[in-house]
Amino acid sequence: MGVNETQRQLNHKRDQRIAADRKAGEFRRKESEARAKAAKARAAAAKTSSTTTMNSKLREAEREEKAAATAGKSAGEWSKKAADYGKAEGKLEEKLTKERASEEAAAERRRQLVQKRAELAHRTENASLHHRINETEIKMIHAIRELRAPKPEKLRVLLLGATTDGGLRIGREQKRIRAAVNAAIHRDAVELDPRPAATTADLLDGLSSFKPHVVHFSGHSDENFIVLEEDIDEEHEFGVDVAAGTFARAMAAPDEPPLLVMFNSCTSAPLAEALVAAGVVPFAIGMSDEVEDTDAIAYAAQFYAAITDGNSIQSAHDLAVVGLELSGLAGVDLPQLACAPNVDPAQTFLVKKLT
Repeated sequence: MGVNETQRQLNHKRDQRIAADRKAGEFRRKESEARAKAAKARAAAAKTSSTTTMNSKLREAEREEKAAATAGKSAGEWSKKAADYGKAEGKLEEKLTKERASEEAAAERRRQLVQKRAELAHRTENASLHHRINETEIKMIHAIRELRAPKPEKLRVLLLGATTDGGLRIGREQKRIRAAVNAAIHRDAVELDPRPAATTADLLDGLSSFKPHVVHFSGHSDENFIVLEEDIDEEHEFGVDVAAGTFARAMAAPDEPPLLVMFNSCTSAPLAEALVAAGVVPFAIGMSDEVEDTDAIAYAAQFYAAITDGNSIQSAHDLAVVGLELSGLAGVDLPQLACAPNVDPAQTFLVKKLT
């Protein structure tokens, strides 16, 4: 039933008890008044010497006593109702106390689970970073991650979206991106692969079969991990946490890793910076703090529109930021572009007109 519904029922039952007590009081007062009038009439009958007056007062006394009896009966009935309502009220109060305790316990369990995940992700990330500073691995990454020259092929953008709690507008964002690309100059030079309920299988399959130049993620994240969905049909509160180090290894795994990764999610700038610093990708974009859906959608739509118009990565980023400012949105300072030291985002173009 839930705390809110039980509280509503408790309030209703309390109102019923108060109303019944009030009714009982009203009838007790009527009973008292009627008995007082009856006593007064009988006293008057005893004092008079007139037979006619005496009979009249006695009849009046009988009427008032009958009215008193009726009022007393009604008062008793309302008192019983008030007592029954009181019992029901007491049971609802006990139930409400238990439900509140249960909700608090569940909230504490969720808090502990989130804390445990964060601690696990932090340890995993630290281990990954220590591993990545190994000189041999760094040399290997730089050897295979030279910025590729543009090829006469479509720009492939893998759109990964995940929101297990339904709190993010993933479908709206992917729709806006597609509309922005379709309205741009070189629309035929861009291919999108939207995956709105992305799982770990979608991540690996997208990298392997679609071979994206750009990987775009929308969902929940922080500086240590992103959250993908579980591959189940039932509603589930928590998804699959993918640690930053694991995600970085996934990006580096293909023969031709992506050129750009965009984390269109909360507190993801550290993820983008770590990818670039480790030499996994030459460009990455993340958000420096929590970002509203409206800001995230507006930034992404403008960025891909500018890329598809043939602008450089730097120009597309700047235009998208200015778009937030012109729209009066609060997240204008959130998008952060990270670049490898040996590349220039102002001279890097992801889209060329297909010949």
